[in-house]
Amino acid sequence: MKIAIVIGTRPEIIKMAPVIDEIQKKNIELSIIHTGQHYDHEMSQQFFQDLELPKPDHNIGVGSGTHAKMTAAMMKGLEDILKEENPDIVMVQGDTNAVLAGALVASKMHIPVGHVEAGLRSFDKTMPEEINRIVADTCTHIYYAPTEKAALNLLFEGACPDNIIITGNTIVDACLRNLKIAKRKSKINLPSDKIITLTMHRAENVDNKTRLESIIHALLELDEFLIIFPVHPRTRKNLEKFHLYKLLAKAEHIKLLKPLGYLDFLLLLSNSYAVLTDSGGLQEEAITLNIPCLTLRYNTERPETVEAGGNILVGADKKRIIDTLKLIQEDQNFRRKMINAPNPYGDGKASEKIINATFDFYRKGKLTIKPPENILSDLQRELRLIEEDITVESLEEREDCKVRIVYDGFKPKFPHQTMNLKGKQVICDIYKI
Repeated sequence: MKIAIVIGTRPEIIKMAPVIDEIQKKNIELSIIHTGQHYDHEMSQQFFQDLELPKPDHNIGVGSGTHAKMTAAMMKGLEDILKEENPDIVMVQGDTNAVLAGALVASKMHIPVGHVEAGLRSFDKTMPEEINRIVADTCTHIYYAPTEKAALNLLFEGACPDNIIITGNTIVDACLRNLKIAKRKSKINLPSDKIITLTMHRAENVDNKTRLESIIHALLELDEFLIIFPVHPRTRKNLEKFHLYKLLAKAEHIKLLKPLGYLDFLLLLSNSYAVLTDSGGLQEEAITLNIPCLTLRYNTERPETVEAGGNILVGADKKRIIDTLKLIQEDQNFRRKMINAPNPYGDGKASEKIINATFDFYRKGKLTIKPPENILSDLQRELRLIEEDITVESLEEREDCKVRIVYDGFKPKFPHQTMNLKGKQVICDIYKI
């Protein structure tokens, strides 16, 4: 079996690092294709070295640009590379333009796509990442869903449950792996104060003057904390444009930094009192490292972190930001619950599950793209109440059907093969001959 991995940004590289480790551990043939988003070539190579990863086999080097130009350049480069490499599966991760390009090109070439972190939805189509997720999942053959909620999103969009593997999220594996490296390699000096780590880069915050002002004025009042703010270039540009940067620079409790290297940032995060962010990945890292997280957004494609109790959506509301941080500071029981929130993303073995499932697909001859074998008009989808003591697997074998979704009362459930269906309703596909 040969696996090609398409990655383009630092978050993708971070989350795929443990998957690459697992592929190498099992001596599976691997080709790493780096689209070269956002970085220059030298910086990119250094990042792979910092994370102790093998050098990419290909670097398309698209750099920055508009969504259309970047995606088109990636697709052109990927088509030539995949013709040369001829992999059995192309793996992509997350929701970037590299994911969109990789999924589209591979599926058009009839190469199975494996989407790591499949099924995430913010239900906000103004976000380019949401479009990328939806399109990528339309092209996907194996869905590596991080949670059951993500798997249910896929089922409601028509994905076959046989192709959905609930793995947990590789961010847990990555945090455990990379924090060990950070402790060895990072030279960052950590102050002893109560550190609030802040990151902010999303257009809905930094391009919107009203929202940005509200967040900044909240920060200025939080002078009982040390706020460490690595400022994204786009964010700095707009802070200066809206005459807010100097206000922050004058505040003694706010430390403005250039963007930090990943290992330095991970060590900073692990030593933080709390984190303020509009980053999706950072919501996952915070709950993995037991750091209370306040998300500067009104929605999230990581709702499991909110439901678990480790993450609170505060939007750009000045009062809500201040009141929530003060509650975390003043109510130790509340803070303890956030710190001890159960991690919805698993036990750090997602990468192992991903590769084991992929090899199982390969061994069974399921890593192929075939035309349908049944006539569409023969398919019927039915809702049934199951009154007997029977599992999903047994019902499918007896009725020659495919259970799509199980309803336990009003709550949808993923149709695990060993689930007992007595007293539950099921939506199932039946082919009439």
